[in-house]
Amino acid sequence: MSHTRATHLTRRGILAAGGALGLGAVLAACGDDKGNSGGSEGGAKPGKSGAWSFKDDRGQTVKLDSVPTKIVAFTGVAAALYDYGIEVKGVFGPTKTKDGKADVQAGDMDVSKLTVFGNVFNQFNVEEYAAFGPQVLITTTFDPKGVLWYVPLESAAKIAKLAPSVAVSVYDRPLTGPLQRMWELAESLGADTSSAKITDAKKRFEAAAARLRKAAKSRPEIKVMAGSAAQDAFYVSGTNLSADLEYFKSLGVNFVEPSEAAKKPTGGWFETLSWENVDKHPADIIIMDDRSSAIQPADITKATWKKLPAVKADQVIPRSAEPILSYDKCAPLLENLAKAIETAKKVS
Repeated sequence: MSHTRATHLTRRGILAAGGALGLGAVLAACGDDKGNSGGSEGGAKPGKSGAWSFKDDRGQTVKLDSVPTKIVAFTGVAAALYDYGIEVKGVFGPTKTKDGKADVQAGDMDVSKLTVFGNVFNQFNVEEYAAFGPQVLITTTFDPKGVLWYVPLESAAKIAKLAPSVAVSVYDRPLTGPLQRMWELAESLGADTSSAKITDAKKRFEAAAARLRKAAKSRPEIKVMAGSAAQDAFYVSGTNLSADLEYFKSLGVNFVEPSEAAKKPTGGWFETLSWENVDKHPADIIIMDDRSSAIQPADITKATWKKLPAVKADQVIPRSAEPILSYDKCAPLLENLAKAIETAKKVS
């Protein structure tokens, strides 16, 4: 992917490019909107019964005669619900790596026990999905229009006829918003949000946020860059639109910010750099997209990358560009960034 205009970008192109920020780059250019709603996690309440309804972040309400048990979800959403004790048996999205191990977005789930309807972008076996008999499909949305993430556009209409859908928005809102929504969704599905496991995870997240705020305040000179690597380009994310980066910035983290003009070709999400220009933005810490669609730091062979001061100082840490939306999984993201800022050498 190069400096093509956002209107010419494809969903596959964005992802193949390292998935710097997902589908939002395609659709953010079509308009902007904000969705907010404030954030826990653990065991399901046994025997939860009765009619079920849930109003999602598109403003759409799904109503069923009973709490759904045959749930199909985007892998990262299923991983979040798993942390709350809600078992999802059918998934779509990055689930297994080429060697059959759990993808980073699968969290703690046993992927060998899952029915996977599509493991890569634009792959979704509609026939198998129909045979599965889904009661509800749950995923995220990265744009103001509420497009369902990882549901292929060409088969979306067929998929929609088989089961109602629920979407949690991670577009242009701080991380605490979608975290709260996933908590509420899990609770509606039977999660015992008063359990020690769930309340402890939420307390850990809150403590981690306080630690990150303190670290950022005590070391404002430390500059952080959010990057994603592809074969032919390096992507520098701006803090607008991304739930995690918006939240980190609100806690005081000093981020590299590409200009609005530089981000315009991607609808305001990120700047595309050639590897020759990867040193354009001085940074002390680089947080790198950990998804399997992106090249990981250990596999980057470009000489210009290896010369970056932050790389030479070993001040590169992972970034979950699509965080698993449970407090259990998000707390470490804040802790790791706080530790990096606390211990970083000023190298830029």
